[in-house]
Amino acid sequence: MRTLVYSAHGFDRPFLENLGLGKHDLIFSEELLSVRTAHLAVGFQAVSLFTSDNASAEVIQLLHKHGVKYICLRAVGHDNVDLVQAKELGMRVANVPAYSPNAIAEHAVALIMALNRKILLGQQQMKLNDFRLDNLVGFDLFNKTVGVVGTGKIGAAFTRIMHGFGCRILAYDVAPDKQLIEKYQTEYTSLDYLFKHADVVSVNCPLNSNTKHLFNKASFSQMKKGVIFINTARGGIVNTHDLLEALDEGIVSAAGLDVYEFEKPIFFFDHTESQLDDPLFEKLRAHSRVLLTGHQAFLTNEALHGIAKTTMDNLDQWSQTGSSVNEVF
Repeated sequence: MRTLVYSAHGFDRPFLENLGLGKHDLIFSEELLSVRTAHLAVGFQAVSLFTSDNASAEVIQLLHKHGVKYICLRAVGHDNVDLVQAKELGMRVANVPAYSPNAIAEHAVALIMALNRKILLGQQQMKLNDFRLDNLVGFDLFNKTVGVVGTGKIGAAFTRIMHGFGCRILAYDVAPDKQLIEKYQTEYTSLDYLFKHADVVSVNCPLNSNTKHLFNKASFSQMKKGVIFINTARGGIVNTHDLLEALDEGIVSAAGLDVYEFEKPIFFFDHTESQLDDPLFEKLRAHSRVLLTGHQAFLTNEALHGIAKTTMDNLDQWSQTGSSVNEVF
């Protein structure tokens, strides 16, 4: 199947080439999909998209006009695709429902540990020959309460890890996981209860109409004072202005963020020769109690191989039968 791979990066292209070349006619482009670049898909049956690509209704219409029948996502989330428009036009959309949930879960734990034990601050002081410990005090995770918002594959992996630390696990999800309850003593609660009691809150749910700005001024105001807040899911789940306010008020003692509400023009690109035009991002990045990573939680060899394999599986199934088991509608 002739496929245009939008947003091809140095970290994922080798995995896609290794598994796909010889089976499919893959053409790689570093361009993001947008209204401006949709014309590049002329002559292609399929396009492969990443989280930074824009597949709005207008773009979907252009792709359809250019002959594209299949949209193959290299991610779990599909909030960047207008699924209603794609369905109306008879286009098929498939994602990567699972690749390595452990990669993202482990990154969330790394953010917690780095923030709690003041690792970055300690390193800064070390380089200045300042070996005082006065402002590097953390706390034991053992016996602390961790709130997990979203217990799908990633949230479940995170829960298992935190259970191993000896934490009490509170969880919120529309579909409770019986195994987490039975094997890891997970307590499913209301969000209000979770916010009130959790020492750490981790966001692991998808971005949709129900979770957009789920974390806002009202929800932060309910949280236990001094909570560590972690988001490795999607930036739009959190109102960034309200998070910064909660940090300044001391409600949130520290925030570990792998995603940002308005990250699309920023993350995955080299901006060393240009100025960023985003004062909110600059304020977030400069905050002394924010640890920000650039959407790298998924970035392990195992995850990249899993993404590439499922992407090729989707193309294989479409070319053979016209449908894929991973279609999102």
